[in-house]
Order: sequence, then C-alpha cells, then structure tokens
Amino acid sequence: MLVFEAKLEGSNEQYGKLDEAIRTARFVRNSCVRYWMDNKSIGRYELSAYCAILAADENFPFVANLNSMARQASAERAWSSISRFYDNCKKSKPGKKGFPRFKKEQTHGSVEYKTSGWRLSQDRKYITFSDGFQAGIFKLWGTRDLHFYQLKQFKRIRVVRRADGYYCQFCIDQDRIENRFPANKTVGLDVGLNYFLTDSNGNQVENPRHLRKSEKSLKRLQRRFSKTKIGSKNRAKFRNKLARKHLKVSRQRKDFAVKLARCVVMSNDIVAYEDLKVRNMVKNHPTAKSIHEAAWTQFRQWVEYFGKVFGVATVAVPPHNTSQNCSNCGEIVKKSLSTRTHSCPYCRHTQDRECDSLSLNPKGGMACVGKVT
Repeated sequence: MLVFEAKLEGSNEQYGKLDEAIRTARFVRNSCVRYWMDNKSIGRYELSAYCAILAADENFPFVANLNSMARQASAERAWSSISRFYDNCKKSKPGKKGFPRFKKEQTHGSVEYKTSGWRLSQDRKYITFSDGFQAGIFKLWGTRDLHFYQLKQFKRIRVVRRADGYYCQFCIDQDRIENRFPANKTVGLDVGLNYFLTDSNGNQVENPRHLRKSEKSLKRLQRRFSKTKIGSKNRAKFRNKLARKHLKVSRQRKDFAVKLARCVVMSNDIVAYEDLKVRNMVKNHPTAKSIHEAAWTQFRQWVEYFGKVFGVATVAVPPHNTSQNCSNCGEIVKKSLSTRTHSCPYCRHTQDRECDSLSLNPKGGMACVGKVT
C-alpha cells in the first residue's frame, strides 16, 4: 500500500463541515468504546452493528449524516485500541497495558472514508465529499501525481485536521518496489545523544536537536498562551500558534530521519543497529527529554521500511554490553548510560562511547556487526 497526502483548499464554511464530520467520527469511536466497556464479551462485528444503531437513534441525529463506511471505520479504530489492550494483557507486558480511553477535542483529528462518501475528479485535482455533511468540492495541493493510478486502486481516504490546515491522505493499492545496485558493504549503526549516528566506519552524524533550537520561541508562546482567558478567541489564536510551532519541529525531525535512513540503506547491503528499548530507557532518566528528541525509534522504523523497499537486509542486534570492552586493549570497562566518554584505566585510551562500541575489538571483533556475521 502507498499513502499519498495532499492539502485541501476550500472555504471556511467547508472547513466547518469537515470539523463536524471529524467530531462525529470521534463520537462514534468513543460510543463504541463505551459500548464495549458495558459489554466486555462483544467483538469487532458487534461494534460494526452498533454503528447502525447509533445512526438510527433519535437522540443523535447528526450520526446519520456521516457516511456508513466512515462510521464503520470509526468502529474499527475503537476495536484496534481494544485488541491492542488484549494483546498486551496476553503478552504480560510490564507496566500499563493501554486500556482504551476516550478521545477528547484537540487541535488535530481525522475522519476516514472507504470506497463511498467521496469522489475524485477525472484530472485528480479536486475531491468531492458527498455524505450528509455536504462539505462540497475541495482543490488538492500536493507534490504527488495521482494520474499514475486507476480510480479503483484508491481503497480509502482519510481527512486529517492539523494546526496549519486540512489534509487528505490517499491509501492506494500499489506495492512500492525500487531497484538498486549492490554496494557490497556492511555497516553497523550506533545511535547516541552527542552524535545522532555513528557507524562502524567511524562516520558520525551530528544531532540536529530541532526541539532545543526552537525551545526559546516555544517557551515564549507557552507563557503568552497561559496568560490568555479560558474560552477567549485570543486563547484559541495562541493555541494554534503553539501547535503550529510543535508541528514544524515534528516535521523537521521526520524529514531528518527519512533522509538519513534512505541514505544509509541505499549505501549498504546489510544494516545492523541496536535493538534499543527506548520506553525503558526514558523511565526516571535525566536525559529522557534528549532521548525523546532524538527519535531513535522513528529512525529505526524508516530504516526497516526502506530496507523492505530496496531489498536491503536490516538486523536488530541486542545492545547488551556492546560498549563495555575497550577497543584498544580489550579489557572490560563498566559504564552506565550517562557515561558518554570511554576512558580505559588499563591502557589510558580515551574515546567517544559511540565510536568505541563500533570499533574493532582485538578480543571480540566489531561490537555491533560482529554479532551479525
């Protein structure tokens, strides 16, 4: 499946109708969660049938305006959170199991349509929403050319509201397969805080620290937002400004992860990286904020994705004790996670921790790649 995104251009009245559809989809999803809480023995099909009951209820006439398949998609979202909770319980996952919670009104939200309730124009430049809310025709702005795909390949769409506008995501039934020439190279990756990435060849990538660079303006906006009156238009204006700033930071972080992951995968035939448990690392840790900002999990997800697209093997290596052996003399030097510099008391060798964990060890070989081979 391919997912393309385009921005929707319309009038304020049309945007208001999209907001109504998004609120209704959230109401259906929350109602399904409530129905499951009252009847724990029900399953996915019972939730789908409950959508028809909600649409016929005289107390909620607005539900009938939402397309029937969009209501079913909201029920599927509810069941997705329920099944995830069940899976965590079966696996005896430590900590919270993710009990389904109700979605609240936020600056962002979405509504999902399947094969009805919308229609693309022949030139693929306009989209029309034809459900009970009658949002009308929107112009599509984006860099992806949708002409390469037949109308029957568009399986479902999702309207997403963000701080800077409304977007339409298209789910297209098409596999992405790209060819590349073999590089005859193998690389091991070690992510860190001083440097975002250090590979087994000694190359290092600086940590961009997008959040730290925007922290001053974010704090200023947060202070101004906190001084506004609750429920006022001025408060809504600063809430949107603050959300747009956070959205920019998240987009910068994603753009960096995508470009770096693609570059790493395109340049090697085998990519090995540490199988880090980030959720455990940020618990009661002084560098939790920096770890969250680095977004190691997001980078790993994109490495695995591009590995499938380009046919490159990606291997997750257990990270236990990969940086304890000195790369110069091979002696074991105990270090905690907060110790970022390797200093050997036996041979007086000093080196950055990420570089040392990927260096050639005279007793154990390459710390990260050696476990793959």
